[in-house]
Amino acid sequence: MSIRFGVSPIAWINDDMPELGGDTPLSTVLSDTRDIGFTGIELGGRFPRDPAVLRDLLGSYDLDLVGGWYSGNLLVQDAQAEIAALQPHLALLKALGTDVFVFAETSNAIHCRKEIPLNDTPSLNEAEWVQFGARLTEVSDYLKGQGMRMAYHHHLGTVVERPADLDAFLRHTGPSVGLTVDTGHAVLGGVDPLALLRDHPERVAHVHCKDYRRDVFARVRETGMSFLDGVLAGMFTVPGDGGIDFGAVMRTLADIGYSGWVIVEAEQDPAIAPPADYGRIGIRTLTDAATAAGLTIVGRGA
Repeated sequence: MSIRFGVSPIAWINDDMPELGGDTPLSTVLSDTRDIGFTGIELGGRFPRDPAVLRDLLGSYDLDLVGGWYSGNLLVQDAQAEIAALQPHLALLKALGTDVFVFAETSNAIHCRKEIPLNDTPSLNEAEWVQFGARLTEVSDYLKGQGMRMAYHHHLGTVVERPADLDAFLRHTGPSVGLTVDTGHAVLGGVDPLALLRDHPERVAHVHCKDYRRDVFARVRETGMSFLDGVLAGMFTVPGDGGIDFGAVMRTLADIGYSGWVIVEAEQDPAIAPPADYGRIGIRTLTDAATAAGLTIVGRGA
């Protein structure tokens, strides 16, 4: 059982809200990531998409690419159309040597729409789940044939947010469809991340460790704020600065025999939450918790 610690660049440069960190040089993101002790980073919107250029850039900071978010549209197009659309993303991931394909359905998602309250998250009926699950499984089976593991990202503001959504997701998708288990999105969606890990270990393809601030999220729900308003208000933070017991998370990962990447991720305003400082809090918290749980950490660590 070995894990590696990576980070999401969204703490420095928020692709959904360009006003957050939009003037931050990519070199700052990468040098901070290396200096904090992470060995990998997920793909960001400002990263070059030429494989050779990206490989050389990350190599100069001794960093590996750890997959990257892909926005799917399977509610409005069939699996073959989606497979055609994802080819550039797939080619880049393969060229950089990662096998993590983070997928999320975004055709009707509201997490990027500041004018829509998070309380209005869309949902699917049974017939829609049957079709969506079949299409998702077809895409995932294709990715498996390409040496990739689909790591579907359940996410606030999307059709896979709540416990009922995850139950339907698991019932209607095949075994090739893995999950990006995101601790923060799970808890705020009403899902117990420990139970999700423990009950479905065969589905755990990737792990995002995000913490949350309960009082801020309560205000988001009570006042009808959007997801992006919640981010600006500070509903998310890094492990060690919120309400989640990451000792229990790491013990559960050890119990299920998880090996793979563990990503520190927290959408915050970098002017209020300096990314390098919070990144150090996150990796230190997870390093201590993982060590206590008996997990082997590969790489530099905290």
